[in-house]
Amino acid sequence: MSQNNDPELKKKVLNVLEQIRPYLQADGGDLQFVNITEDMVVNVELQGACGSCPYSTMTLKNGVEGAMKKAIPEIKSVEAVNI
Repeated sequence: MSQNNDPELKKKVLNVLEQIRPYLQADGGDLQFVNITEDMVVNVELQGACGSCPYSTMTLKNGVEGAMKKAIPEIKSVEAVNI
């Protein structure tokens, strides 16, 4: 899993995650940025309630990935590395 080391892209991704984080924290969950792969996949680690929630995959795809792709169209997907 090679990494994309573009610091500007990483900054944008972290900014989007920071905007989403309060919604996850409101339900007892959180996420942690892991990396961006060369094929433009953002890897995150789900934490707290998100790690064990049966709806976490749906939240990740519909919420986090949707917001990420809208803000940064070159991102292909957001994947949880701990599901």
